[in-house]
Amino acid sequence: MTALARPRDGRMIGGVCAGLAHRFGTTPTVVRAIFVISCLLPGPQFLIYLALWILLPNEDRPSW
Repeated sequence: MTALARPRDGRMIGGVCAGLAHRFGTTPTVVRAIFVISCLLPGPQFLIYLALWILLPNEDRPSW
């Protein structure tokens, strides 16, 4: 498994869903759909997204 980080490519807003998808081996579209559906339920989903956006580091670029 790869480290949990926000990728620089493939972001839509903050890269949190893309980073989670990359970490767990699925597509970003699936993670985004799960997030949107979960926002219809009561809970702190949006606050967790914001916290991950702040806490997750950006993916390192390869140094050429």
